[in-house]
Amino acid sequence: MIRREFLKRTAILSAGTLVFPEIDLSSSKADMNNIGIQLYTVRDDMSKNPYATLRKIAELGYKHVESAGYYNGKFYGKTKEDFKAMLDDVGLKMWSGHTNTGFGYPEGTYSMTNKWEAVCEDAAFMGQKYIGCGYFSTEERKTIEDYKHHAALFNTCGEMAKKYNLTFFHHNHDFEFEPIAGVVPYDVLLNETDKNLVKFELDHYWTKKANVNSLKLMKKHTGRFPLWHIKDMDHTPARSFTEVGTGVIDYKAIFKSKAIDSLAFYFVEQDSNHNTSPLRSIEISFNNLRKLKV
Repeated sequence: MIRREFLKRTAILSAGTLVFPEIDLSSSKADMNNIGIQLYTVRDDMSKNPYATLRKIAELGYKHVESAGYYNGKFYGKTKEDFKAMLDDVGLKMWSGHTNTGFGYPEGTYSMTNKWEAVCEDAAFMGQKYIGCGYFSTEERKTIEDYKHHAALFNTCGEMAKKYNLTFFHHNHDFEFEPIAGVVPYDVLLNETDKNLVKFELDHYWTKKANVNSLKLMKKHTGRFPLWHIKDMDHTPARSFTEVGTGVIDYKAIFKSKAIDSLAFYFVEQDSNHNTSPLRSIEISFNNLRKLKV
């Protein structure tokens, strides 16, 4: 049933109106067989009915997901066995997942600083290839020493992750690029981590928000960015989130760059400001990426 609905859906999507300048990347790592969705985008739907949400994501044509709902051995409130069964049933893979440092969480919470091996075990069970830090809270990113501490923690986490055939990574926001006492925190994370143990998930919206050229950043640190977040920025002074292909970010240049050679997976994400609903927004983004022929 899902396959029939998917074929019907892709036929409908193919008939849409062109948004992007057309480029042919059908043989690259950024083709439509490699398109994923960061589940934070549909977090409210996942909290209400994870199975129905995953099924809808698959019907739209997405091939894999990235988790942002792991907590103490469960994914979106489900045991790892049950959640994996859901993914298998709808035909989705989960190659990547976000976790946290543990700062500010209740004592005993699974995190990068507590029961980290258990976190890695669960990620490996799900079939993940990547596990990483999704966010720093305000209180844990006040000083450069905070970032030096994170870099050291990343190296430690990367060593354990490797034992489970996982690669550790960090996902950026804009604040990592705001200098503290003349030092750019993101430089600390890049320069004080082992390039063989720690990779980075480049969020192209947040680098744009920080007025950082993501192409230059990837060129300077070749091989450090196997994961990308694909989201767009609207044309308003607020520079808010919008559906991919309706904003100001030049994804044509990004997908044509040599940085594509280091890409493993990319994920559509839209934190908020959805067109009608999150599910409708990810459909628009998927549709527009088809026009890009990636």
